[in-house]
Amino acid sequence: MNEEGRSRIPDKVYFRIGEVSQITGVEPYVLRYWESEFHEIQPIRRKSQRLYDRETIALILQIKDLLYGEHYTIAGAKKKLREDSEEVQKDTGLRQLLNEVLEDLRAIDERIG
Repeated sequence: MNEEGRSRIPDKVYFRIGEVSQITGVEPYVLRYWESEFHEIQPIRRKSQRLYDRETIALILQIKDLLYGEHYTIAGAKKKLREDSEEVQKDTGLRQLLNEVLEDLRAIDERIG
C-alpha cells in the first residue's frame, strides 16, 4: 500500500464498518463477504459491532485495488497477497541474516584490530 492510500485513513485507532465503507468506497456487505474470503481481514468484534484497525483498512484498500483496479479474481488476489506476504518474510529473513553476519564481522574485526 502506497503512502497516498494510507493518508486517506483518518488518524483513529478503530473504525466501525460504516466508517470503513466510507473510507474505502466498499459497501458493508462486500466487506463482510471479503472477511469470509480473505482470512487476513479479521476485525475485532465488540458486542454486535465489527471494529477495524488502520492496518486492516490498508489491506482492504489493497484488496480493492487488486480486484477492481487490476482486475484480479478473488483467487488471484488471495494468491497475490500470499506471494507478497512471503516476499516480505523472505526479505525480513535476509535482513536478519545480513545483520548477524555484520555483527560477526564486527566481532572478528574487534579481535583482530
